[in-house]
Amino acid sequence: MSVTTTLYPPPNPLTLPHLSSHAPRRTLSPPMATIIRRHLNPIRRRSLAVAAAVRQQQQPDTTLWTPAPLATVKPAAESLFHITIDVSDSPDLAASYTLAGQYLQLRLPDVEKPSFLAIASPPSLTSTKGVFEFLVKSIAGSTAELLCGLGKGDVVELSPVMGKGFNTDRISPPEDYQSVLIFATGSGISPIRSLIESGFSADQRSDVRLYYGARNLQRMAYQDRFKAWESSGVTIVPVLSQPDDSWAGETGYVQAAFARAKKVYAPESTGAVLCGQKQMAEEVTSILVGNGVADDKILKNF
Repeated sequence: MSVTTTLYPPPNPLTLPHLSSHAPRRTLSPPMATIIRRHLNPIRRRSLAVAAAVRQQQQPDTTLWTPAPLATVKPAAESLFHITIDVSDSPDLAASYTLAGQYLQLRLPDVEKPSFLAIASPPSLTSTKGVFEFLVKSIAGSTAELLCGLGKGDVVELSPVMGKGFNTDRISPPEDYQSVLIFATGSGISPIRSLIESGFSADQRSDVRLYYGARNLQRMAYQDRFKAWESSGVTIVPVLSQPDDSWAGETGYVQAAFARAKKVYAPESTGAVLCGQKQMAEEVTSILVGNGVADDKILKNF
């Protein structure tokens, strides 16, 4: 004999499995109803989670995608590519890029998953030449790998520019923040390039250092720009984690190289900018805050 159970109060028919209606009904007291609900809730929660995931997949993409052709795809370092995209026919998109450290999504035709890319070129280059430049790491099986395999004239789609960027107003004026410590690893140098070439009065500060980490020199992008960056007032400290025997500079991890630095800075007049590996960012932040640098003077673009 099958039994149909009526809860108190009457249940939503969607929350219980269907039971036969040909048997006598029993009304449970509220305590028993609570016990049954307790046993059903884990199943219900799993069902709702699956349903939510399905609905999310079925929801239309509301992102405004702008088609734009590639202007340049060329190697920048081992596993890294310098990519330029022409946005001269999309003035609204170009004008939305206002701060170094901002990023966007890039989508390829017939590829479901887009990539998030930090813009490497400064906003001034976009406004004058109508291009976005990126430093893209080619990772096997990723959208980025497919992107790095394209050529001039191939069309991609770009989302609106996103992110708060590096708010350098928080470490201004330069006379009040004489030290700015910059940290980047791998392709995290991309938005740092934008910051340096956008200008943040580095030449008016007494100590601006860039700790730039890579596995070796073959994986270190933008070496051709180092001289110009140093001319703008930035001291560059390359840090290699797996150098060859001829390397005489800093070795290991960026955070360790910074910890070993003997040059003293005044924490109350120090700002910092971080971009790269999560562990590096966390450890550098811990060192800086532990030495008295205010947390709101440590700029990140995420």
